[in-house]
Amino acid sequence: MRLLAKLLLLALVAFGLWMIWAVFLPIKPEQTQILLFPAGSSSQHIAQSLEDHGVVHSANGFLFLHYLYPSRKLKAGEYRFDREASALKVLDRIARGDIYAHTVVVPEGFNMFEIAQAVAAADLGSPDDFLQVAQHDTALIQPWDPNAKSLEGYLFPDTYQFTRTQSMHDIVAAMVRRFDREAKALALTGDIHQVVTLASIVEKETAAADERAEVASVYSNRLGKHMALDADPTVVYSAILDKRYRGTIYQSDLQSNSAYNTYKNPGLPPGPIANPGRASLQAAIKPASTNYLYFVAVGDGSGHHRFSSSYEEHQRNVAAYRKAAR
Repeated sequence: MRLLAKLLLLALVAFGLWMIWAVFLPIKPEQTQILLFPAGSSSQHIAQSLEDHGVVHSANGFLFLHYLYPSRKLKAGEYRFDREASALKVLDRIARGDIYAHTVVVPEGFNMFEIAQAVAAADLGSPDDFLQVAQHDTALIQPWDPNAKSLEGYLFPDTYQFTRTQSMHDIVAAMVRRFDREAKALALTGDIHQVVTLASIVEKETAAADERAEVASVYSNRLGKHMALDADPTVVYSAILDKRYRGTIYQSDLQSNSAYNTYKNPGLPPGPIANPGRASLQAAIKPASTNYLYFVAVGDGSGHHRFSSSYEEHQRNVAAYRKAAR
């Protein structure tokens, strides 16, 4: 009996030491580990993955700890492990759903092709997967633009946090919901398709917030006089759609029969050419009250433009720009 008691005591001591090692002793992975546990992952799979990647000392120890707290459900998601932590703290993180988020920055004026690259760079999927949704799932914007041919213009610029448990549809829908919130805050009314299309051109024409309303007035005045918009960004977008953009505008681009070529086609292009921010949307809603019909860059690197009401004045401004550029 004494021998049995000693063996039992030794077993309890060994188990206690093992528990201290497996559950309470911190461990730091040799390198940063980012682990993805899809929905439906078993406790055994999660525990073994944690051990295999050096996040916990023992899968069995993690499972034992999990069974001690059955109410603490392990949540699916992607987790980043780069600091020293005990199995107890690891369990707490996964039970709280402290998942790792990927940052996607969408600057004002990005088109859907550029956003697709940003999403891919954040390791959230391929550009083609993003474009498949952005070009075809137009039901997402139906309440605002029932005739939209794509979601271009409605993927609102912002800094987003996404996880790899979200589908590409979820990612695109989040950007459209962001547009929805902004559109409601701005009380957008009327022909939203036209407003967003104009705003997208304004966004691409100037980065200077203080002159966006003036740029919008130029195009609004041209539309009112049935003049061609002659907007370079629409020609660039046409070339992008045709996969022939070479970093600058060539004569062949200006002669293109694309509906987005506003040098050859009167009125607005068929749809937005980029995704405008709040300031450009405001400018499109309420352009400045001017008689301007032309503008050209100042040429001093400020990003500002000179505006004019006559072609003669515009030509003088163009000459000044070329001189400054030299």
